[in-house]
Amino acid sequence: MTSTWAEEALTRDAFLGGRVVLLQPRRGYRAGTDPVLLAAAVPAERGQSVLELGCGAGAALMCLAARVPGLDLTGVEIQPPYADLARRNAVLNGTTAAIHTVDLRGLPPEIRARRYDHVIANPPYFDRAHSRPAPDVTKETAFGAPLPLADWIDAMARRVAPLGRLTLIQRAERLPEIVAALHGRMGGLAVRPLVSRAGRDAERVLVTARQSGRAAFRLAAPLVLHAGARHLSDSADFTPEAEAILRHGEKLRL
Repeated sequence: MTSTWAEEALTRDAFLGGRVVLLQPRRGYRAGTDPVLLAAAVPAERGQSVLELGCGAGAALMCLAARVPGLDLTGVEIQPPYADLARRNAVLNGTTAAIHTVDLRGLPPEIRARRYDHVIANPPYFDRAHSRPAPDVTKETAFGAPLPLADWIDAMARRVAPLGRLTLIQRAERLPEIVAALHGRMGGLAVRPLVSRAGRDAERVLVTARQSGRAAFRLAAPLVLHAGARHLSDSADFTPEAEAILRHGEKLRL
């Protein structure tokens, strides 16, 4: 894999109803709704610092910056082509973000010396010890990197400032791993299930926890993304709440 993509290998994709424009590869990992939902769930305020581990092309950081201006943004991405796109996308969207091309197991001194108000991530969904690798190397890293989920959460928790927050999105089946990794380390744990349609099981979860938090565990009502029992046309069928978040950049409450 080369360090950059040729221009013809890239697309320009609109997020948040066109408020964010991202350069993404035509082939390989492409951001969908997950980073948008992740960004919407971060209760950041102007002037606060945000670190994203595994930032990809910068979708979550750019969506968060569009909703909350004046943030101090830092991203970590192991794949050089995606790190390069994240830097280009920051410029494209008029945002300043420090993007580091490193493995989260080898964070540079300038990151290890800091604590952040918010640490966010969309860790790989699959445990490669129990699933097949993806045919595309960029998708393989995005969906099934070899680093255990507990190590992602450990790296996140170490960087959260006192009273700061950790926020991540992950497959619902991996919620027990997340809770186990956070137990005894962070408090104020809240989970919001994400449901494709009413009446269906949750497929993903948004999880947040607070450094030194003491609030009781909270399981929020699910966010239903699509209206109706099934998809009936090519047009978008988001519920009003999902439409407000995904198209208009509204905050997602956990």
